[in-house]
Amino acid sequence: MSDIKEFLSALQKTNPERTNVIHSEEIIPFAKEVKELLLIDFLHPEFDEEEVKKRYLKVEKDLSSLLAKEDVEKFMNSLPEIRELLIGSAQAIYDGDPASTSIAEIVITYPGFQAISAYRIAHLLYQMKYYLFSRIISEYAHHLYGIDINPGATIGKRFFIDHGTGIVIGETAVIGDNVKLYQGVTLGALSLKKGHDLQGVKRHPTVLDDVTIYSNASIFGGDTIIGSQTTIGANTYITKSVPNNTIVYLNEQGMTTQKKDYTK
Repeated sequence: MSDIKEFLSALQKTNPERTNVIHSEEIIPFAKEVKELLLIDFLHPEFDEEEVKKRYLKVEKDLSSLLAKEDVEKFMNSLPEIRELLIGSAQAIYDGDPASTSIAEIVITYPGFQAISAYRIAHLLYQMKYYLFSRIISEYAHHLYGIDINPGATIGKRFFIDHGTGIVIGETAVIGDNVKLYQGVTLGALSLKKGHDLQGVKRHPTVLDDVTIYSNASIFGGDTIIGSQTTIGANTYITKSVPNNTIVYLNEQGMTTQKKDYTK
């Protein structure tokens, strides 16, 4: 039999603190439980008050094996706010997508909404510094829906993802209210040559309220701010701030910027 001592030594050197990753297999089912509770009136329309209580207590119990006691209470008390944010996104998608036939259709089938749901749950855990758990949830959603939202990103109300495949939103991105993103949009960082030394530094753009960003637009940099009421056209590449009430688009001459004309 071969000598196992060298392998055991390598394990100790690689992970001396023995970071607990056993819970990873529990996190995905837990996230699904939370989503089922938050959206029970759409996912289980036959529900009654007793069913809600049962599911609520189950989530609370399962959470107690994952989080510190004080964080369990904080998480559970945040559920009404998360529910409100999710319904706001579903309504925004319904209002903005003529192909949608009902809020229920969006909640049950739209991949953009599924990714937003996972993000809201993961972000709450991220805020409580459960970084591994939050990342497990976000990467699972990334795998399922092709939409990569880092749980550290800050995203406002009535967030609307249309289609969604290929969207990337970085950890320090800040997104305001009533923002709409199409497929392939990247809110990314510029050169990361300093690597881990940039941890905690704002590396990703800020997108203010009422902005629409069309497919495959790429916006980079922690100092880059997209002003409110702005429209970013498809396939644009932006590394500098854009003023409020602006249209940025590509034409035969390259990228063009103009102020919106509200008189038309």
